[in-house]
Amino acid sequence: MIRIDIQPRLRFHQRDGNSLDPQGLELLQAVHDTGKLTEAAARVGYSYRHAWNLLGKWQAFFGSPLIELERGKGARLAPLGERLLWADQRIRARLSPQLDNLAGELELELNRVLQASNPGLRIHASHGFAVAALREWLERDASWQWEVQFRSGSEAIIALHRHDCEVAGLHVPAGPLGTLSMSRIQPWLRPDQRVITFVVRTQGLMLAPGNPHGVRGLADLARGELRFVNREPGSGTRLLLQDLLQQGGLDSATIKGFHNEEFTHAAVAAFVASGMADVGFGVEAAARQFGLDFIPMAREHYCLLCREDSLELPAMAALLRVLQNPEFQARIGQLPGYALSRPGEVLPLTQALEQWGRESPL
Repeated sequence: MIRIDIQPRLRFHQRDGNSLDPQGLELLQAVHDTGKLTEAAARVGYSYRHAWNLLGKWQAFFGSPLIELERGKGARLAPLGERLLWADQRIRARLSPQLDNLAGELELELNRVLQASNPGLRIHASHGFAVAALREWLERDASWQWEVQFRSGSEAIIALHRHDCEVAGLHVPAGPLGTLSMSRIQPWLRPDQRVITFVVRTQGLMLAPGNPHGVRGLADLARGELRFVNREPGSGTRLLLQDLLQQGGLDSATIKGFHNEEFTHAAVAAFVASGMADVGFGVEAAARQFGLDFIPMAREHYCLLCREDSLELPAMAALLRVLQNPEFQARIGQLPGYALSRPGEVLPLTQALEQWGRESPL
């Protein structure tokens, strides 16, 4: 069976026609992670001489150093190196869901022509760390053609209602906010739908390391001087934030940058890490990935929703086996701010909602 992976690739050009291959970005990331050029070179498979020459080529191209070496202190990125690495991280964070969707569509068409696999499940879910891990794990089973598309929470539920997919991602805040959240999608819910439990994740405020602006909670967003970056309209995370603001009697119009939007949790975190915003809202795992401070605001169940008759599909049994696999569960358990919630258990929707509504919101 054919697998397709599409990755963004930066190339730098000058007016005189000179260009620069982006292979040095991997080396910059390794320097950032290790703090030593020798270790960074070894990590990416370069000799020390090749790494040094590559950095020299980049420095000559840009006319500015990318790293700073200090005797006895190792190596660290210079301001230009930090900016280049941030640009690469932001591009990947923003484009990954769209490129993964495109890769999945191309895989499906090619494998249909090749008749290389059995039809699996069409899964529509909002992009997140647990869902990305699930997709990766499912694709290890080459006997099925999994079609995983990243969509906003509301788009996924509507797709399930229209029979455009068999499984939809659903996130429901714990406590009273869950009722408000579900009221928005009530027209597309049906009595025959079943919940497949998955994880509980923590969402909250992402802040620069050390919280330099002294942010304590959502009320601080209205101070005026703080620059905010949000998720896109229709995303479950943005709706959760709006519900929290309403609960606290706060007006989103007072938040500077409320309409600055990114399409993934990682992209929000990258925006804050770059210094282009002071505060973002999203999952803890994204904040930790970019070394940000995090203030938890809410817990929510991220589950999968399906029709009852879909439970009889052979591929559904394969999906449940993955969710109940101890190795997969250990992988999810490593994600900051994520906790397992009896993955793979099937419940009536009303029973799950009643249970989650009685839980503490944080």
